[in-house]
Amino acid sequence: MTREISDTTRGQLTFAVPKGRILDEALPVMARAGVVPEDGFHDKANRSLSFGTNRDDMRLIRVRAFDVATFVAHGAAQVGIVGSDVVDEFDYADLYAPVDLDIGHCRLSVARLAGDSEEADTVSHLRVATKYPNLTARHFEQQGIQAECVKLNGAMELAPSLGLARQIVDLVSTGTTLKQNGLVETSKIIDITARLIVNRAALKTDPRVAALVAAFRADAEARLEREVA
Repeated sequence: MTREISDTTRGQLTFAVPKGRILDEALPVMARAGVVPEDGFHDKANRSLSFGTNRDDMRLIRVRAFDVATFVAHGAAQVGIVGSDVVDEFDYADLYAPVDLDIGHCRLSVARLAGDSEEADTVSHLRVATKYPNLTARHFEQQGIQAECVKLNGAMELAPSLGLARQIVDLVSTGTTLKQNGLVETSKIIDITARLIVNRAALKTDPRVAALVAAFRADAEARLEREVA
């Protein structure tokens, strides 16, 4: 892995960004840090996954949020932006999240059908639908409950009504989707914000990665100062 990263640092940096809810908020932050995608990136009809930027030495790849962490942890990308939920779920040793970007705010929560009994909270074994099996298992283990995690990548809200799982663990922003599907939020596991992530080896070997960290950190600190003022 170290040799592959070293080879990459002599060429283009790869910056991984997530599809979905975080991206719209991330683009202005990236621009202030000096990273602007080519025009084709904004074309909704463009099915490409790799794009140029205003920097000759950097390209963007647009992938699923969970894949952002995997690409960066394994050195295929040197820098990325992803929610702290993904960072915590995978807990990759080669991944470092040095900057909280203070965007993409939401929470990871437990929910169940509105009419379900409170007894669901007192059982010793529970089936839970989620795409966060590690965070889910740890959360319920702390309560003395063994969670059997059913891995789903979407349509989580259907699981209780169809009998697949009694509870779900999923991202919650406003709670509207839960309500529309007859679910209620019962507890919060963690608060979530988007983070700048880097590959640890790339951070040590490529000064451009350290410079990006400094630029994003400076922007985050400047925004915090404005909010305080």
